[in-house]
Amino acid sequence: MKSRITGLGKASHFGPTLIVTSLSFFFAELYWPTGSALIIALSFFSGQLIVGWSNDLVDYPDDLSHQRMNKPLVGGLITRKYLQRWLAVMVPISIVLNLFGPLGFVGGGLSLFAIGWALAYNFYFKFNFLSPLPFAVAFAILPSCMAYSKDKTPPVWMILGGAFLGIAAHFINVIKDMDQDHASGIKGLPQRCGKKGSIIVAATFIVLAIAQLLIAIPLQLEQ
Repeated sequence: MKSRITGLGKASHFGPTLIVTSLSFFFAELYWPTGSALIIALSFFSGQLIVGWSNDLVDYPDDLSHQRMNKPLVGGLITRKYLQRWLAVMVPISIVLNLFGPLGFVGGGLSLFAIGWALAYNFYFKFNFLSPLPFAVAFAILPSCMAYSKDKTPPVWMILGGAFLGIAAHFINVIKDMDQDHASGIKGLPQRCGKKGSIIVAATFIVLAIAQLLIAIPLQLEQ
């Protein structure tokens, strides 16, 4: 049982999942009391589980061909059927948490829209030059849906900052497996840019995100 729980955790890409969940709680607290912010964070957590688990299922043949034993499906911690069952359970839970939780149909709908973009990356965008697009859209929506759930328009810096950091995260995440991706014929934009190019692109978008935040937040405080 312990190995299965560990396997589910690894298949969720626990590090990125924890980061996104923590960020969602931070942004939720800008608009909601702590109790509601925790439920919102839980709804984002459920979405990240769906994205991570589906990613491991899609990548299983490629992971197996490269003998990535750190992957729980390849390492034998869990089976595909076991992961598929949990994925089937988590999808309706995530829908309920997003649409019927504090975010409501507007904010929750946007959150599910972001999950949809992340799933589209797993199944389609990962393999072509538009691979950064789902990251830009999903990370821009993450903070924005909190504002929309309160009938407020999110500031431009919040949307752009999320999009820039999402693109940077995509390029950084791909670097470690780039050689194997080339061997598998995966041709997302980072793979086309190469390792050095991806580092430059990621650094550029991080700088852009920080720069626009440093400019926008003081202006926001003056208002």
